[in-house]
Amino acid sequence: MTVHPLVHEIADAYLALVDAAAPGLVEGLYVVGSTALGDFHPARSDIDFVAVSADPVTAAQLVGLERAHARLAARYPGPVFDGPYLTWHELAGPPAQAAPGPHVSGGALRRRVRTDRTPVLWHTLAQHGVTLCGPRAQELMIDTDRAELAAWTVANLEEFWRPWLRRSSRLASRPGLACLNGWEPARGVLGVSRQHYTLATGRIASKRGAGEYARAVFGDRWHRIVDECLRIRDGRRRRSLYPNPFVRRAETLAFMEMAIGSARRLGAGRLPLGE
Repeated sequence: MTVHPLVHEIADAYLALVDAAAPGLVEGLYVVGSTALGDFHPARSDIDFVAVSADPVTAAQLVGLERAHARLAARYPGPVFDGPYLTWHELAGPPAQAAPGPHVSGGALRRRVRTDRTPVLWHTLAQHGVTLCGPRAQELMIDTDRAELAAWTVANLEEFWRPWLRRSSRLASRPGLACLNGWEPARGVLGVSRQHYTLATGRIASKRGAGEYARAVFGDRWHRIVDECLRIRDGRRRRSLYPNPFVRRAETLAFMEMAIGSARRLGAGRLPLGE
């Protein structure tokens, strides 16, 4: 697929900096996330990368990486260049078995992170990864167990999105008031739609792709809220479909309740017995 020129520009700058700071460390560089899924917006999207090496990053290399990412962030304040450092061996095995390691978030390097080692990342890289250097992403040995992906997705619904919905349902709270702002409805509606899509298909969708999927599978009742969230996601300046933000908030919460329930039922049919 064609990648935005700014992605290539920032990736080239990164490779030059990291090769100077830790020569030979990065053997493969790939972009995932919205960039690889055809939903990249330079003013709003991050550039999500995966850097792969033969061996785990050493303490000395970490110092060089911190310096390289600090310089990259100073040169390019946005979009941020975020992602994990992994080994070929880790990608070939289950994400849960990958050791905590370096991860860049907001342009700053954190030395030991585990939460980014997920089946979603493994599957996105295998299905959609765009190669910037090294072997082609689609030719890599990557563990892509669909049962693991389904189990992780169901857990994410229960541990992240269900509590998110519960907090946002209390109007007299910070999350509840935030849901009057357009960005939170878009985050919630498109976020749970992505999980539903994954459980239904075993694949990964962008936010826009998930919205289009939701519009197709959930029926006319939900078109207005999905269209509104796609409008917000795309940064369209045309008038909101909801003159009253309280009505939009109510429909956001109702959609999420419906979609999470539907996704849970899908997940129950995708998990092995005993899970």
